[in-house]
Amino acid sequence: MARIFSFRLIKRAVVGVMMALPALPARAQVICGGHDYLVARLAEAFEEKRLGYGVAGEVAIFEVFVSAKGTWTILMTDVKGQACILAAGDGWEDTLATAVRQPGG
Repeated sequence: MARIFSFRLIKRAVVGVMMALPALPARAQVICGGHDYLVARLAEAFEEKRLGYGVAGEVAIFEVFVSAKGTWTILMTDVKGQACILAAGDGWEDTLATAVRQPGG
């Protein structure tokens, strides 16, 4: 039951984000396009490779791309293959996975 509820919550959040993206001010510069195109551009421009991904119900896939130089990008792709860069930055640090409530977790 909790799993179904969380997927509904995630689904609503993703739909809300996707509806809000076109309403963002022009200075926010949200970049969207075909998944394959954006992945190729991340590899070409920043030498970023996919570190991992997660599925948000049946609505979207979230992927994290990183480079050896420390740049990173979070990409969201919907079921139609439309992808948007949600966040990007510098200073990526790989860490070991830690359990919740553990030091560093």
